[in-house]
Amino acid sequence: MARKKKSSEKKSPGKVVSTTGSKLEDISKLSRKELKERARKFSKQYCVGDGADFQLKKYSTDPNIDLGPEDKPLMKLTLETGVEALAELQDKMYAQDKWSLLVIFQAMDAAGKDGAIKHVMSGINPQGCQVTAFKAPSAEELDHDYLWRCQKNMPERGRIGIFNRSYYEDVLVVRVHESILHASKLPEELATPDIWKNRFKDIRNYEKYLSRNGTRIIKFFLNVSKKEQKKRFIERIDNPEKNWKFSSADAKERNYWGDYMKSYEAMIRNTSTRESPWYVVPADNKSFARIVIVSAIVNAMDELNLAYPRVSKEKIAELKTIKQALLDEK
Repeated sequence: MARKKKSSEKKSPGKVVSTTGSKLEDISKLSRKELKERARKFSKQYCVGDGADFQLKKYSTDPNIDLGPEDKPLMKLTLETGVEALAELQDKMYAQDKWSLLVIFQAMDAAGKDGAIKHVMSGINPQGCQVTAFKAPSAEELDHDYLWRCQKNMPERGRIGIFNRSYYEDVLVVRVHESILHASKLPEELATPDIWKNRFKDIRNYEKYLSRNGTRIIKFFLNVSKKEQKKRFIERIDNPEKNWKFSSADAKERNYWGDYMKSYEAMIRNTSTRESPWYVVPADNKSFARIVIVSAIVNAMDELNLAYPRVSKEKIAELKTIKQALLDEK
């Protein structure tokens, strides 16, 4: 059973993981049509859409239902059901070869980006999906504009592209640490106080261009609390198998938490649009966050009206002839 949170907290509409009274609901028996409708309703509550009035403080880092260890099997089943629906849609997208989907993940360290990508994309045909992780830019990348390294990794038609971090780093970490901006090869006269406003405008225009050319974009900010990040950092230090994930730089960035939150808020407010929306995902519960993500992706792909290519009557007749010849073989 799921324990409801205090009545003073915001309650959510129908969910993919939804409550019937105080219980989680099993969605594994729903039809694909019903499942997609649930995904639409559930993901909608985390979708910013037009970000003009966005305020990060209005979005919780916790799910708005209380989940305990006994809920894990049903949470796992819910994710698996969503992944199956996603795999079917991806197969149609690959066969249709017209649309592409770009999924962007941004978050503070230890928010769960890697795990979300691993679990949500677990059922996808590798031929139709590509993951790119962006770290500190190389010398070659610094010799180009900040969008260049992402542009060359855009998904082809029929494919899903996953960006683990992205060009948004240039209005996040570069904004928090302006020394990075001044150390880049950007001409000094262009590094004006208007640079962030200009970059937001550039990004909006760039994403509008991609949208007009058949690339659907959805963006996830995994909204983890500072308290939960601390807990996960300690777990990484205590677990020898996770030591490789942790560096002293991760801990140092916590000192800039307030600056980062302001930068994330400005980023979402200025770049979330109805065509290329941001989703603010409550990331303190990893399982719940993954269900939000798969629901949003399923909804975005369903809106594209994907379908397998239609075969002509002549082609069908040809196939029947080939089949008969195969059956006649001795």
